[in-house]
Amino acid sequence: MKVRGVFSNTDSLREFAAGSVIFSEGDTGEEMFGVVEGEVQVRTHNGHTYNLGPDETFGEMAIIDHTVRSASVTALVDTKLAVINRQRFLFLVHETPMFALQVMSSLASKVRAGD
Repeated sequence: MKVRGVFSNTDSLREFAAGSVIFSEGDTGEEMFGVVEGEVQVRTHNGHTYNLGPDETFGEMAIIDHTVRSASVTALVDTKLAVINRQRFLFLVHETPMFALQVMSSLASKVRAGD
């Protein structure tokens, strides 16, 4: 599930060159990310990998349960990410209820995959 354009008006962007590590498993984090442009690869502790592109999110658990990162994420191509801290997350959930469903869908997929 994707919410098209939800990150288009963000004022908090980070750019990563192809091959850059966005974060590593075990890192601490207080923000999640939305892909504005580009593609990232998520690699879990059990070796499972999946790719995410525009309008998809990752790093959600950092906002929800404040634990260390459970996966490593690398930019596959030059990538622009929207940085979503807890305050921005709550705003997006309030203003775009489908965003909350996207985050829940993403987390459910990870649980089903055993990550």
